[in-house]
Amino acid sequence: MKNITDFETVGLNADNSALVIIDQTKLPNEIEFLSLSSQPEIWTAINTLQVRGAPAIGVAAAIGVYLAAKSIDTADYNTFRARFAEAKRYLASSRPTAVNLFWALDRMEKTVTPNRPVSEIKQALLNEALAIKNEDISVCKAIGEHGLNLINDGDGILTHCNAGQLAAVSYGTALAPVYAARERGYKLKVFADETRPLLQGARLTAFELSARGIDTTLICDNMASQVMKNGWIQAVFTGCDRVAANGDVCNKIGTSGVAILAKHYGVPFYVCAPTSTIDISTAVGGDIPIEERDPREVTDMWYEKRMAPEGINVYNPAFDVTPGDLVTAIITEHGIIKPPYGEKLINN
Repeated sequence: MKNITDFETVGLNADNSALVIIDQTKLPNEIEFLSLSSQPEIWTAINTLQVRGAPAIGVAAAIGVYLAAKSIDTADYNTFRARFAEAKRYLASSRPTAVNLFWALDRMEKTVTPNRPVSEIKQALLNEALAIKNEDISVCKAIGEHGLNLINDGDGILTHCNAGQLAAVSYGTALAPVYAARERGYKLKVFADETRPLLQGARLTAFELSARGIDTTLICDNMASQVMKNGWIQAVFTGCDRVAANGDVCNKIGTSGVAILAKHYGVPFYVCAPTSTIDISTAVGGDIPIEERDPREVTDMWYEKRMAPEGINVYNPAFDVTPGDLVTAIITEHGIIKPPYGEKLINN
């Protein structure tokens, strides 16, 4: 019987007519696949976290803008390019923080060059979207191999949010070293923060780790200090949505708190970052736009009845920034980068 590990999180259907995703808002109770062909459907899927995780968002955007281009019915290059640019801007507006969204759309746009038939450009866009998807798999596996060098058999690993298979096409970033260790026969114990308010750790990380038979313990976010104090954690691995040029890292809200705790308890804090998430144009983490989401995610979601008084103010940032000086190392597909960052990130 197949389980979640047998499927890719995001891809293109057999006749290249639809983006196919696992609807992550339904997990872990239901595995539902969505086939999306219209731009509003794809925009909504990214915005509402039906597809989420920086690598997966990038792949979805690439396929989405290809589908938009495929539907443009004109042979005139200038008309085609204008409508392509419109579709790109629309998809780029779906979420503001994860740089992979913009990286993938910019990479797709580079194939829209003049002096060749529009039909050839559409084929080039298809090829590029598939290349982005396939590269994501190889990049994540490479991160896993490099990260494996930082893990010992029997280690306890803490992770925050979800940066595994469900955040990419397959394999993932922060969980890639865990999966690589599993393939080598290591016995690890993973502690997954539940990750309020959207519970990506509880719903997604715990789900995919347990599906792979990995010893997993779910904890509330405010229990991370206790498990570190107990000596149960030998390393923290997280993903990221954007790395600034100075090594500041933007990831799911709560990550910076985990990094502070890790520093206090002397636990190494590792960030798994495909080079597509490194944004050299952003000098420091404070320049990264932080998405703020619907207050109802805090007050109403997951509860049968509202769990806060009506009219209460709610602050609901989706991400926070961890200063680079709290990051022990950044693991990319090219290797392990240790402080000081800066030039090392630029040349990676």
